Amino acid sequence: MKKVFSFEMDKPQKRAEEELFLRVLKDKRIETVFQPIISLKNGKVFGYEALSRGPELTDMQSPERLFDSAQNFGKVWELEYLCRTKALESAMKQKIKSRLFLNVNPNIMKDDEFRKGFTRESLNRFAIDPKQIIFEITEREAIDNISDFVKIISHYKEQDYRIAIDDAGAGYSGLNLISDIHPNYIKLDMKLVRNVDKDMTKQSLIRSLNEFARFTGTSLIAEGIETEEELEVLIEIGVEYGQGYLIQRPNPQILAIEPYIIEQIKNENDKKNSSRQELRQQIKVDDICRMVKAISPDLLVSDVYEMFKEEPESSGYCIVTKSVPIGVITRNDLHRKISGQFGYTLFANKPISKIMDREFIMVDYQSAIDQTGKIAMEREPDKIYDFVVVTNRNRYYGVVTVKDLMEKLIEMEFVYAKHLNPLSELPGNLMIEEKLNSLIKNGEDMTVLYFDLDNFKVYNDVYGFEKGDIVLKEFSILLRRELADTFIGHIGGDDFVAVVPWNQAELRCREIIRAFDLSVRSFYREEDISKGFILARNRHEEEEAFPLLSVSIAGVRTVLYKNIYELSEAAAKVKKICKKRTGSQYCLKVRGSDLERE
Repeated sequence: MKKVFSFEMDKPQKRAEEELFLRVLKDKRIETVFQPIISLKNGKVFGYEALSRGPELTDMQSPERLFDSAQNFGKVWELEYLCRTKALESAMKQKIKSRLFLNVNPNIMKDDEFRKGFTRESLNRFAIDPKQIIFEITEREAIDNISDFVKIISHYKEQDYRIAIDDAGAGYSGLNLISDIHPNYIKLDMKLVRNVDKDMTKQSLIRSLNEFARFTGTSLIAEGIETEEELEVLIEIGVEYGQGYLIQRPNPQILAIEPYIIEQIKNENDKKNSSRQELRQQIKVDDICRMVKAISPDLLVSDVYEMFKEEPESSGYCIVTKSVPIGVITRNDLHRKISGQFGYTLFANKPISKIMDREFIMVDYQSAIDQTGKIAMEREPDKIYDFVVVTNRNRYYGVVTVKDLMEKLIEMEFVYAKHLNPLSELPGNLMIEEKLNSLIKNGEDMTVLYFDLDNFKVYNDVYGFEKGDIVLKEFSILLRRELADTFIGHIGGDDFVAVVPWNQAELRCREIIRAFDLSVRSFYREEDISKGFILARNRHEEEEAFPLLSVSIAGVRTVLYKNIYELSEAAAKVKKICKKRTGSQYCLKVRGSDLERE
């Protein structure tokens, strides 16, 4: 829709603006700056958004002002083409080989000139693969004819271009547009991202969009990340990619991502996966190790060749001296070394030690499965599927194949998922019990915190189970955020558990109560917030005023108990005392019979 000049702008002003704008077009005074989009799993650069800037220190420096002027003076296509050409030219000069996100007015895409501007020939001129190009279509732009637009999008997809919906969540048509064109990427509007760490409603919206993206095979990108706290929450939710000033400001030059950002992303992912890693570390290589006969370094190459023929299921052998591994030989490696016209003749009568591989992976039989798998997959491509040698006190113990490692890891993922609470995706009762038994058995001095939401049943009755589930999900998110480096479990319903160092228990309880009390308002209607209570029927079917949700935290110290049953019994007594008090409270039993509380 064409914009109209404000009546406050007089003719000389309009003429001056038009002259300045047309001069920018004529002189091609557009600069491209790039902002990286990175993985929120490992911090690696996924792509760059190309952004256009007008001449510095002029009214046309702002892209918004540029495109407003283009709309006013009927030069939208000319400006779009100039910005795109500058972006491609700059990408070529800086040898950008990753994905390139280009902002596009959706109504321009149906223009014949636009199609001509993106022919294979022009991309070849800039040495850019169509698969690198992602058209960003902003949700704020009105689309004249959606059915025609869907056909146009299909046309570009067939040519290997990718599509991103920009500013998702900023307007009313976003979900319809997403469902109509099936984009490859959805970019969250920065208003959704801003202060997401303090806003449970935003977190719920992003979590829902993330689930939708995962279900439809779409990638979610969070724009406008400006604080470490926003980044932490987005990682915890599971958003795949992110960009923003915290990561890097737009710049004409391609710059490396600051190491501390990458480190933070990796640390947050490690914390998120700590429960899963704890389970993985319990499974040792010994569980899947197989004893495969070892061979002497003096054995002739021809004899090893015959062994492979007689044992077609064997992928290789470990070569040992006095039970100590000194090398390996795989079937593929042997065939590669003795192939050729004279290969077999040259090596047949030489000892296998002459051609064995001395650079091989060796792990102890008590090594964790996940760490061994990680080491195995970091090898050079030509060795990535070679077996791993296992030792016991540096003596040959057997081998583990990559296939066995991967199958066991997949099995562990299945077992882990099976024992998670389906609502919160936190470890359930079996894993909680295993954790507490382990703490007591090993004599670890920790405090087990039991969380219970007060008046939750009443909330469910008044607001419904769907709203109640949202409260439980949000509380699990809060616990993950406040106790990111600890074990957290979901017993069921509104009962949760966490394990913290005993000398940190009081501080952690205060932080959780503060965070929960701040979030409670987002769960209620305004009229209930104003009253400070909700009306509901009690067990005698009489109407009663019930306080808003609060949290009771009962803590017990593991070293005070001989088994999990004693610990649970003590926790129940502490919890009973805590729940008698109004509002959010904590009670800790950390010194025999003494109780400490806020």
